[in-house]
Amino acid sequence: MTPEFEEVFAALKAVLKKHERSLFVLKDEPEEYTLVTKSKSNRGMQMWFGWVHAGKAYVSYHLMPLYFNPAMNAMVSPALKKRMQGKTCFNFKSVDKELFAELKTLTQAGLDSYRKRELL
Repeated sequence: MTPEFEEVFAALKAVLKKHERSLFVLKDEPEEYTLVTKSKSNRGMQMWFGWVHAGKAYVSYHLMPLYFNPAMNAMVSPALKKRMQGKTCFNFKSVDKELFAELKTLTQAGLDSYRKRELL
């Protein structure tokens, strides 16, 4: 991983790590950090919440609550939407404090939505 990607990964991991008390750390490795719910879903498995993954071309931030929460999708700014790939993934090559602050807000909203649906 390049030094710049290491910085991006560390900053995005910090956004998720803040919520690890409410969730379960599934993976904490140099190139991937993953949080899932502590409780099991109706299918008997923990639900994905979010993860950061360092790839070759960019660092990805995945936030699963976006997948089934239209209100959260409406919170995504046009600038952040430009970084969006698919429904729940945002890609970065460098640190963007403004967009990372927005991800912090979205992540909290995602945790709140999981809590409201009693998924934690």
